[in-house]
Amino acid sequence: MSTEHSHEYEGVIATLADYFDGLHHSDTTRLRRAMHPQAHYVSATDGSLLKLDMESYWAVVDRRASPASQGVAREDKVVSVEFAGPVTAFARVECAIPPKRFTDLLTLIKLDGRWQIISKVFHYELELA
Repeated sequence: MSTEHSHEYEGVIATLADYFDGLHHSDTTRLRRAMHPQAHYVSATDGSLLKLDMESYWAVVDRRASPASQGVAREDKVVSVEFAGPVTAFARVECAIPPKRFTDLLTLIKLDGRWQIISKVFHYELELA
């Protein structure tokens, strides 16, 4: 991380904490804090393009049983954070929502004084029993 943007690091980490909390608890209130309403949600893990708008994504999250309610231990971590400038950052994170393990590539922007995820491109692998 560049020392030029080190003062912004805590803000990005706070947004990622809301993101991880929202995923673990299937809590769209927390996810809405972390993700911009016009964010992109994209994957091609299964060989076809999956692209959802946020309203469609919130519905998916609301329907699923949360890992927390199933007694699943949290397995989330920030692998890296890079800054392209004072209002643009990129984070590589990992988490698990059984039976899948995810690598998320998140682009963040700072608008109105707060960091939000504007793009989530992800890959997942199925956990082996």
